[in-house]
Amino acid sequence: MELHVVSHPLVEHKLTVLRDKNTPSNTFRELISEIVMLEAYEATRDLLLEDKPIETPVAPMVGKQIAPPRPMIVPILRAGLGMLDGMMKLLPTAEVGFLGMKRDERTLDIITYANRLPDDLTGRHVFLVDPMLATGGTLVAAIHYLAERGAREITCIDVLAAPEGLKRLEQEVNPDVNFKVVVAAVDDHLNEQAYIVPGLGDAGDRLYGVVD
Repeated sequence: MELHVVSHPLVEHKLTVLRDKNTPSNTFRELISEIVMLEAYEATRDLLLEDKPIETPVAPMVGKQIAPPRPMIVPILRAGLGMLDGMMKLLPTAEVGFLGMKRDERTLDIITYANRLPDDLTGRHVFLVDPMLATGGTLVAAIHYLAERGAREITCIDVLAAPEGLKRLEQEVNPDVNFKVVVAAVDDHLNEQAYIVPGLGDAGDRLYGVVD
């Protein structure tokens, strides 16, 4: 597993505002999108390119374009939806799939309740987005889900990660899968409720409000 922590003054500043419990939902949503755009700049460095002959107003030349097949962005519902806009702004040619997963708050088991993905992801670079990498259970399950469909190049983009979740990814993800994790920060630990500390609370609730 390759881990990349995005170190940038804008990320530090925006992340501090994002963490603040007094930051309203509309500002929180805007900041998530902005931070993800900064992360995505780093996360997409390994995209394959191909030659593209064009003519500028001055002369012909051979430029570069993203090689097929098109990359795929997969937000994990529901919190991952808050990251989709920022990803699509930077990578507008990508396709989008959806994966519905949630953690049972009592057992901490991962439940898959929805998916909208191609049956065959062979050769696709998949960007898996979810704001929080806490226990790592959701991302491990999601990576396995994608790998079963042939994905072998997976980049996980999270705003925050806990050391426990990163360790679990290293231990449980099939070594045949080439995956990278891009985060804005790695926090200290998980508390007894499996929340990241100091964290930012429940990302889904802060994005969209509490759903009973």
